[in-house]
Amino acid sequence: MLKNETLDKFADLVLQVGINLQVGQGLEVACPTSKREVAVAFTRAAYKLGAKIVRIRWSDEEVERLNYECAQLSALTNVPKWFVDGKMDLVKNGFCYVAISAENPKAFEGVDAVRLSKSAKARAIALKKFSNEVMSNGIRWCVVSVPTLEWAKLVFPTSSNPESDLSNLIEDTMRLNEESPVDAWKKHIETLNKRANFLNESKFTKLIFTNSLGTNLSVGLCEDAIWLSAEEVAKDGIKFVANMPTEEVFTAPHKDRVDGIVKSALPLCENGTLIKDFSLTFKNGKIVDFYAKEGYETLKELINTDNGTKRLGEVALIGKNSPIAKRKVLLYNTLFDENASCHLAIGEGYPTTVKNGANLTKKELTKKGLNNSNMHVDFMIGTPDLNVVGVKENGEKVQIFIDGEWAI
Repeated sequence: MLKNETLDKFADLVLQVGINLQVGQGLEVACPTSKREVAVAFTRAAYKLGAKIVRIRWSDEEVERLNYECAQLSALTNVPKWFVDGKMDLVKNGFCYVAISAENPKAFEGVDAVRLSKSAKARAIALKKFSNEVMSNGIRWCVVSVPTLEWAKLVFPTSSNPESDLSNLIEDTMRLNEESPVDAWKKHIETLNKRANFLNESKFTKLIFTNSLGTNLSVGLCEDAIWLSAEEVAKDGIKFVANMPTEEVFTAPHKDRVDGIVKSALPLCENGTLIKDFSLTFKNGKIVDFYAKEGYETLKELINTDNGTKRLGEVALIGKNSPIAKRKVLLYNTLFDENASCHLAIGEGYPTTVKNGANLTKKELTKKGLNNSNMHVDFMIGTPDLNVVGVKENGEKVQIFIDGEWAI
């Protein structure tokens, strides 16, 4: 558990830097029932910053598992209109949105993968309009995590106090131990912006990833692709940080220009199920073969969700010496693990990673090579010996990563 003083500092940081909450603005917080104290801390902090109203959307993994196991499939895949309308209400009324990720990575282990997949697909389709707003920065949002005992035991299986160990790790990677976490984040954002600026000035058209694990992948980039870092600008002109912690700079791969094989560097937790030691083989942008030592059926269902989940929607670069990577601990949580490793994502691409993309139609974005899907799932590919080479339009090659770290 985060201590009360730390929790208040945590909430204040997320509201100021993460969503940049403005006076008179509404806030919705998605929070597990087991973390009521977190919802209370965010509500208190939001009102101190001048929020007009704070709403909490509760969730409960035990209830969700019972639904997955026992509910009629037709009911599981029927997303009620009131739920969709509630999401769109956030956009229409200028709310900010914070998602508290406090999960048991094995919460749905053993549940039928097909039922999980069909439920997730139905929800994604129903919320497509809302997710489009999220992906194009039509709403300021932020995802953060707080510890749970089940999660902590998985991360620190031999510890006498695993939840305390996980709390300390989160405090450190969120820079809560700094004298001014807000100032520390501003400095961090400046560093990431410099890297993104270099990549944008270089105008690479392709990246080549190789390592001793067996990854040998060529990733072409979208037409007019731009690199973004931690801080983005919402449609209302206000800056925000969507993921905390974050160490990445990222852009849009071209959906038809990915070739080769990529091997996972870390497990992927999808729908409460772990997928381990997996590989994906691409040809002309499409996954044509895949393998998983564990979680094969879950991976299969994920890839076959729609046409877009057979292609890439994001490529992100993170050095092996990031604060999370240096801990050398597998977190079983994509929010953290993706910031310990270079990663890719299958599914939906971010319109904001294409020049003027937020103002382009889906058809225009597709023409530039941006992938379209109902899903967006990150998976980690960075290893200590990963090499990344950028290729310019004239064929010039530039070493971007050497042995898992930035070469620039």
